[in-house]
Amino acid sequence: MVTIDCGRLSTRAVNQQLSTLSDGAEVRLMNPAGRHNLALGLEKAIHVDVDGHCGYYYGGMNQNAKIVIHGNAGQGVGENMMSGLIRVKGYASSAAGASARGGLLVIEKDAGLRCGISLKGGTIVVGGKVGNFSAFMAQAGTLLVCGDAGEALGDSLYETVIYLRGRYRSLGADAREEPMTPADHDTVAELLRLSGFEQTCKPGEFKRIASAKTLYHFDVDKEQSY
Repeated sequence: MVTIDCGRLSTRAVNQQLSTLSDGAEVRLMNPAGRHNLALGLEKAIHVDVDGHCGYYYGGMNQNAKIVIHGNAGQGVGENMMSGLIRVKGYASSAAGASARGGLLVIEKDAGLRCGISLKGGTIVVGGKVGNFSAFMAQAGTLLVCGDAGEALGDSLYETVIYLRGRYRSLGADAREEPMTPADHDTVAELLRLSGFEQTCKPGEFKRIASAKTLYHFDVDKEQSY
């Protein structure tokens, strides 16, 4: 186990040390103290334990690392992650998983506004609630929420599918509920297993929300306005 004390090093120095580790290495980040922009763009299959709360954009552009945050995460955790796993043991602020193209982001408690905004293929699992405009303009991938959702859920969705266990305040433009299929139940069951929520949630408790696809093309005959 490699230990890095963030309180003694600059952000650049911490990220440089992480980038030099080999596949299979295990590292513990001590005293993160809400520092922003740590553990960015990790290409190796290393395991990073963050011992405390972290600031903005933790784990951004992650490729192969497994990052576990033993605390809360600031804005944009897992932004543009490509693959790998990021797990937040606490709460996440706004824009969690923004533009993520791959990998799995697990938030064990609640996530803030715009969770999964512009999602491009990644998978996000939230053990609690999500805020307003979650999955706004989400293009591909999956958002699974074990709690409730705020207003305008899935506004301007493309191909992303949302699985929601609780209630939503409102659906956004072009988002609609659709029947759950056997394939959907299988997908939900697998995501619950991967995220560790299979004992508290069951696939049959979720609803499917996807795009009605009426906004894919502008239709002048319908007098659409934007």
